[in-house]
Amino acid sequence: MKVVLIDDSRSVLLALRHELEQLDDVHVHAFEDPEQAVVECSKQNFDLVLVDYNMPRLTGIDVIRALRAMPAYDLVSIVMITSETERLLKVSAIEAGATDFLQKPIDMVELKARVKNLMNLRRAHLELADRAEGLVAVVHAKSVELAASEEEIIWRLARAIEYRDGATGDHVSRVAQIALLIAQDLNLDPDLCRRIYLAAPLHDIGKIGIPDDILAKPGHLTAAERDIMRQHVEIGVKILENGTSDLLLVAERIAGGHHERWDGCGYPKGLSGEDIPIEARIVSLADVFDALCSPRPYKAAWSPHDALVHIFREKGHHFDPACVDAFERQWAKISAIMATHEDLSVKLRIAATPPLSKDQHPAPHPQYAGRGRS
Repeated sequence: MKVVLIDDSRSVLLALRHELEQLDDVHVHAFEDPEQAVVECSKQNFDLVLVDYNMPRLTGIDVIRALRAMPAYDLVSIVMITSETERLLKVSAIEAGATDFLQKPIDMVELKARVKNLMNLRRAHLELADRAEGLVAVVHAKSVELAASEEEIIWRLARAIEYRDGATGDHVSRVAQIALLIAQDLNLDPDLCRRIYLAAPLHDIGKIGIPDDILAKPGHLTAAERDIMRQHVEIGVKILENGTSDLLLVAERIAGGHHERWDGCGYPKGLSGEDIPIEARIVSLADVFDALCSPRPYKAAWSPHDALVHIFREKGHHFDPACVDAFERQWAKISAIMATHEDLSVKLRIAATPPLSKDQHPAPHPQYAGRGRS
């Protein structure tokens, strides 16, 4: 245990040092210059400070204030040594952060007894700090483990949903990756970005309640069938509602809002603009883009270039303009994601295709039917 003695009297320092070094496990650092002592305390941590009050340049109270301003000395005991008996002086010392007092002339038996007690208190503080750090490490490790388990369960569930929809799970994986890129580009909170990434694969969880003959129908849906298909949104909300975790709350907002449109022409509630949760606005764009690029029983896959044309055309109509802008800024990474799921010729076409200018107004793609089946 390291003890600091600060006193401008060399004889006092020698006497105190001689007594304290008789104690077990104590190493004494003595300073005649209080300013030098403060500088040294800023460089290394000590376990106890004994400081005289009446010194040149800095008083004992000045030293205490300087030490208490250092985070490392929040819980270090500081004892003021003084021959003064004035009550206001002691009050000022206590307000500055003094832990205890020793009156001059010093009783060496009392000195060693107090130092022993304060050293035991310091050891207890250090032991508690070590235990706290150990608990933090354990909690962190468990949190990482739980997060990994949570992520694994979500991806397996999402893959099961995709298989029922006639896909392999790649669609939800790409939607999650694209949604993450958009969320990060919008400078959303990192924890929210992670929740969007994990919840995005559950956006179509309600499809498990849709009949197979409608879900896998190769042709266009009738009006009645389309109404049934749209029920997957409400089914998804019912599956996810009343969740207690932040992740489930985000998943519910995504499932309930990913078919709403910026212009208010979506479903199920006809929400518009920023009344649509930001998580749903992000996933809606990612979902439509990848769905257009993916083969379905009712349509052939679009090229990423044609899908990009559609995204730009629907800016401010179907999609949040800010999300489209973020999508455009992230196009290089998004096109790379799409390239990993295409054959070589498509890869080369994507790599050679620059983002479209916002001023371009391409004609609608003839295959786009707005069926709400993505």
